[in-house]
Amino acid sequence: MIKRLIIMLVAVGLVLGAVYGFQMLKTKLIAKALSDYAAAPQTVSTIKVAPQSWQPTLKAVGTLRASQGVDVSPEIPGIVETIAFESGQEVAAGTILLQLQVNDGPSRLRQLQAMADLAEVTYQRDLRQFRDKVVSQATVDADLANLKSARAQVDAQQALLDEKVVRAPFAGRLGIRQVDRGQYLNPGTAIVTLQALDPMYVDFFMPQQALGQLALRQPVTVAVDAFPGQSFTGAISAINARVDTGTRNVQVRAAIGNPKSVLLPGMYATVEVVTGAPQSLLTIPQAAITFNAYGSTVYVLEDHGKDAAGKTKLLVHQAFIKTGATRGDQIVVLSGLTEGQSIVTAGQLKLFNDAAVVINNSVQPSNSATPTLPAR
Repeated sequence: MIKRLIIMLVAVGLVLGAVYGFQMLKTKLIAKALSDYAAAPQTVSTIKVAPQSWQPTLKAVGTLRASQGVDVSPEIPGIVETIAFESGQEVAAGTILLQLQVNDGPSRLRQLQAMADLAEVTYQRDLRQFRDKVVSQATVDADLANLKSARAQVDAQQALLDEKVVRAPFAGRLGIRQVDRGQYLNPGTAIVTLQALDPMYVDFFMPQQALGQLALRQPVTVAVDAFPGQSFTGAISAINARVDTGTRNVQVRAAIGNPKSVLLPGMYATVEVVTGAPQSLLTIPQAAITFNAYGSTVYVLEDHGKDAAGKTKLLVHQAFIKTGATRGDQIVVLSGLTEGQSIVTAGQLKLFNDAAVVINNSVQPSNSATPTLPAR
């Protein structure tokens, strides 16, 4: 019995020792794996902090309008006899666009002209007789009055015929025709829109605090969604003489060159007003910054020499910064960074102070002052 008891105790001891050894080995392996994982450098993309030239501007949203624009319409009623234009046509000032039926207008004009000619003959005859003391001064005065009245009736009838012809009041581009031949038109019925597209005006509003930075002939730049990446330049042509009491904004108008007539009235536009000389400022991509309740932070790279394998050892530390104005993907750094420092632009979520990193700049976040949507 004693011998069996000893054998059983030895067996139990061997089993317990094996279990304990296995647990110790597992703990060491886990610790080694964790230490290797923690020491593995994280892959990040970086950029060097560098100054850029920024033009101080005021931004606003505006609406484009033509320098001259009108819906062409007849002054008198009538039936359309001739349409002399095509939709979208460029026309010069005075170009005939539409002719209304004249009916007996020309005959009436000839009748009145004949009466005026007769009144002229009568007046000249009586004027000669007056010089010969044959007729009185009253007769000559009556003849002159009849002549003037007849001429006035001729002019009135000629004006009526002229009103039957609708002409372009100024040079510009026509829109889409709104009437057809044979249609009866009332006065004021829109025939077609006519817009002078060069130059264009852009109307926008600025807060009253910006009045001290605005002046006539101040340069402006305009961008529209229809032409991404393209800008149009001009200058302020007028500032309203009053501030809106409801919004405390002042209306501003700028003239924009449009030689190719690509800008159209009614388009939405983004306006930038140049307010001073360019400034050199430190800027970084907004994607590099972590914004939180404690402040804005970035990860700055530090060179810690060579490791055992002869490779450069790069570590990062978190730095608080103070930011300023933004433009596109960029943001101004007022303090916390200096020119030439390298900062992390992607991969910050897996970093902590003194974390080792490796750099892969094959893919960088957008860092444009004027970003555009990708083409579909």
